[in-house]
Amino acid sequence: MMDNVSLITMFFLSGLNETRNHQFTLFTLTLLCYCMILLVNICLIATIILDKNLHEPMYILLCTFCMNGLYGTTGFYPKFLWDLLSPLHIISYSGCLVQALVMYSFACSDLSILAVMAYDRYVAICRPLEYHSIMSKQRLFKLVCFSWLTPFCIMAVNIFLTSRLKLCSPYVTRLFCVNWIIVTLACFPTQTIINNIVAYITIIIYVCHGFFIVWSYMYLIKTCVNSIENRAKFMQTCVPHLFSLLTFLLTILFDVMSMRFGSKDLPRNLQNFVAIEFLVIPPIMNPLIYGFKLTKIRNRILAHVTFKIK
Repeated sequence: MMDNVSLITMFFLSGLNETRNHQFTLFTLTLLCYCMILLVNICLIATIILDKNLHEPMYILLCTFCMNGLYGTTGFYPKFLWDLLSPLHIISYSGCLVQALVMYSFACSDLSILAVMAYDRYVAICRPLEYHSIMSKQRLFKLVCFSWLTPFCIMAVNIFLTSRLKLCSPYVTRLFCVNWIIVTLACFPTQTIINNIVAYITIIIYVCHGFFIVWSYMYLIKTCVNSIENRAKFMQTCVPHLFSLLTFLLTILFDVMSMRFGSKDLPRNLQNFVAIEFLVIPPIMNPLIYGFKLTKIRNRILAHVTFKIK
């Protein structure tokens, strides 16, 4: 068994095995979806970068949010599109670990950025006179680094622990590489104890992020109830954040539940959709929601479109 383990240099992604008859249709739909993701996110990022009036903490965090969406989807869509046109769905051992790192760090960064956005809105509405001193350029830079680097480092530790496991099977029953699925391929379950401990610590850390976001918005709602001005601010800037959070949590929850507690009773196609929801819905919906809801961004985009038409 130990000799066989050393020969595993490739993984076989078996998630697409039941969709061979519809691969071209799936390829076309996936390509359109990816192009849509690129278009809406790059459009919003470019709008914020090019307009100096949007160089405020809230919009910079939104730009960071969209950049993270591009990072995560780039780790999935190009490889997935290639697999849809290939007879064999394989990925190298190192490539699989890198993809798992990208997928997990993208999801965790999304939650971290949403937590920072909640903090930004709390300061803006509950402590408006101190907003510019608290959300200074230096602090904003630190918060952006925190929301990107911390999840990446935490997930790098998880992936490193996985790379130390001796695996007995090269078959990954998903459309892309998932750290937990790789861990289940370990020859000896006792080797995965540390992986499980670190994984649950990671889950606790990001559950705490979730509690912080909920507490922030509960406090915001309590503050805004008795003020018409604050209610207007909340509806304008906080509702998009809440919608993004809800979308993210629902898509991640479905994926984690299906992965951790099994989804063998579900049809393969439904399992596949559940697995990639967080790579389809949030990256498309978030830029559209913010683009339409936030007045400054909407006016800037409409002005640009009007100018182009003229």
